[in-house]
Amino acid sequence: MHLHDLAFWFCAFFLLGIFLASVFNSLSAVLLLGLLLPAYFLFFRKFLIAFLSLALLIGGLYFFVFDYARGFIEIPFDESSEVTGVVRKAEHFQSRQRLLVNLRDPHKGQIQVNAARYPDFEYGDSLKISGIIKRPEGDFLDYYQKENIAGISNYAQIELLESGRGNFVKAALLRLKNRIIRVFKSSLPSQKAAFLAGITLGERQEFSKEFEEKMSLSGTTHLVALSGYNISVIAMVAAGFFGVYFSRSATFYLSVLVIILFVLMTGGEASIIRAAIMGIIALLAKETERLYSMRNAIVIAAFAMALFNPRILAFDLGFQLSFAALLGIVYLMPVLQDVSGMHGKGRLDWKENMLTTVSAQLAVVPLLLGNFGMFSLTSFLANILILSVIPVTMGLGFIMGGLGLFSDFLAGIVGVALNLLLSYELWVIDLFSKISLAIVTESFGFFAAALYYLFLIGFLFYERRR
Repeated sequence: MHLHDLAFWFCAFFLLGIFLASVFNSLSAVLLLGLLLPAYFLFFRKFLIAFLSLALLIGGLYFFVFDYARGFIEIPFDESSEVTGVVRKAEHFQSRQRLLVNLRDPHKGQIQVNAARYPDFEYGDSLKISGIIKRPEGDFLDYYQKENIAGISNYAQIELLESGRGNFVKAALLRLKNRIIRVFKSSLPSQKAAFLAGITLGERQEFSKEFEEKMSLSGTTHLVALSGYNISVIAMVAAGFFGVYFSRSATFYLSVLVIILFVLMTGGEASIIRAAIMGIIALLAKETERLYSMRNAIVIAAFAMALFNPRILAFDLGFQLSFAALLGIVYLMPVLQDVSGMHGKGRLDWKENMLTTVSAQLAVVPLLLGNFGMFSLTSFLANILILSVIPVTMGLGFIMGGLGLFSDFLAGIVGVALNLLLSYELWVIDLFSKISLAIVTESFGFFAAALYYLFLIGFLFYERRR
């Protein structure tokens, strides 16, 4: 077996080990199986299976070691107290704000502070928080553990001590993002500006509950999850600009740097991190003149993200949706293309958009039913109608945001075309939120999802062999 194949299977079984440890949460079971399986297969000289079993053990152990290493906290729970800390992340909604605060000595840990909408607090603000901090519990405990949130403070008294205590680069990037969003708001009506900020920068804080509900019913929420297209636009613009002034090697490194900065600016959601890692691997393959393996790029992206936070594998829905949709497009789409005979892109790329939509949606059905209890059948048509114009909308959005930093007039000119495109997209979302044909279930658990994916995998193998 070639080295790249060994690397693929090691990463795959390492991830499987993390996933099993996440689901069953038993260190003793991981140690027992992890030690017995490699020993058993080594005894019978099944070296490859022993190697994979060892990767499984390492993945399971990594999950528990990572949890133990970051588990040291010093927080005064369930009592009136006063703590200080620095805002690591600030999210502002229409009627409230949510702050993630890293506590400072003598306390240690990260807490979530739910506060009134005003006064505004930003990334890097040093705060004094007076109130009661509760331990996370209930249905969202896995989410809090995944985000490393050790405590929650609701509407405590908050005093700003100092600003500018965060990372200088990240603070500058967030200011740039806010400036671009202001350009959108000054050139477009509020709902269109909010939607454009969502599809270009992943910003959803200005979405109304009504609009979020419409996107959910129409099956178009994924449009505001940053993905490979955002990265491809950023990489293309960066490579085109730097290629004029620098060597090929310098252009590669600068393009990678721009991608990393864009991820930092947009908040680092799972979908954009996955796309960024795969984009960087694609650039690296081009730079070193090697073949780009989609299979290896996918598993390396998941492996790198799980190293940073192993809990995302089982407890981050964005991570799961992003990779499931990608796997559907990569592996299911070619089979559906052959079965349906729909080769080529078609006028306005309708064939490609239809197959892409169906493949991605079929791959995420269990995740949507398991987490939301609903899947809209009409979402197939809604996405086909929208996807043809989303790339153009994104591209023009980036252009308008860049021009608006220097000239409101030029941004307004681009805004005329954007206004038409956004009007069409919002009309489609509104229409299909009203005619949504939904599958609704109250119980779609792990075993139902496993059976669904086994059927899908069986279908793929059958069609490929045929």
